[in-house]
Amino acid sequence: MNTWVTAKSINAPLIRSERVRSQDWDEVAEFCRSTYMPYHVEPLEKDTVPSATMFSRNTGRVKASRFAYGTGVHLNDFDPEAGNILVLTTLKGAVSHHFQSDPATTQAGESFVVDCARTDYWLNADPEHLQFNFTIPHALMEETARKWFGYVPGNALWTQRVKFGGRGSRWLAMLEYVARSIGGEHPIDPNGPMGRHLEELICLNLLQEWAAEAGVSLETGARAAAPHYVRRAEEMMTSEARIAPSIGDIAQRVGVSARTLSEGFRRFRGVTPREFLADRRLDGLRADLLAAESNRTVTEIAGSWGFVNIGALARSYRARFGETPSQTLARS
Repeated sequence: MNTWVTAKSINAPLIRSERVRSQDWDEVAEFCRSTYMPYHVEPLEKDTVPSATMFSRNTGRVKASRFAYGTGVHLNDFDPEAGNILVLTTLKGAVSHHFQSDPATTQAGESFVVDCARTDYWLNADPEHLQFNFTIPHALMEETARKWFGYVPGNALWTQRVKFGGRGSRWLAMLEYVARSIGGEHPIDPNGPMGRHLEELICLNLLQEWAAEAGVSLETGARAAAPHYVRRAEEMMTSEARIAPSIGDIAQRVGVSARTLSEGFRRFRGVTPREFLADRRLDGLRADLLAAESNRTVTEIAGSWGFVNIGALARSYRARFGETPSQTLARS
């Protein structure tokens, strides 16, 4: 993929109706505080005035932004209490990031991720820098990991600052898709199906890229470290999700108390056994809805899974998949 073409498309204005440029340090600081988090900024040359470019737009709980100070800057003291992860993609110029023993530099098309809630960070951006960034709540990344991989990675992942992406990468292709989706004249509903789809797409792809560069196995790493009784319980609840076995029954069959089983899930999976089973039941219901014949109804299919309260089911289903069961069925 041509990095220049991709960067050029991402570089299209994300918001045309709002104020997008400023030479006022206080105004720029307020944009950065609300878009990223509080942090400290110093110009690389004393007494310089910014010529900032500022766009932002939400997609789900992810905040996308196109931003430049218009002058060289040093940033540090990112507020960990904000609980945010930053994904910084350089479109023009260069940015030097706090890495391991030596800084890592990103140039056009390259990205850098840091969890400011888990590790310290600083950067130096040259006067020509232009960025396309994501601000992602740490809690959302944990939620994504739990949903897709059944557990929440530990600090072996979150404390790693990682450079990734670049020319021809899958990540850069995804960025172009996201930018085109949110950059039109008619904004998408950030909390609608498209907004939720983009939120999950960004978080899942980031999780995979981050883990690959950090040397963390999402499939076998922490999952394999869990006790046998947790892994056996997962297998049972996944294969028997339709009949919804009780947690007490599962615990007895794997040879531990319900309390021990619950503590094992909380420690190694970041969820309760009940939450794990509920997710597997929703996954199974979704698979049936997508495979259903045209004459079947949501009530009928949900009833085969033991769901009685369709209103409560619809709320849980939408929270997990970003659409209602009836919307899924309509696509079958």
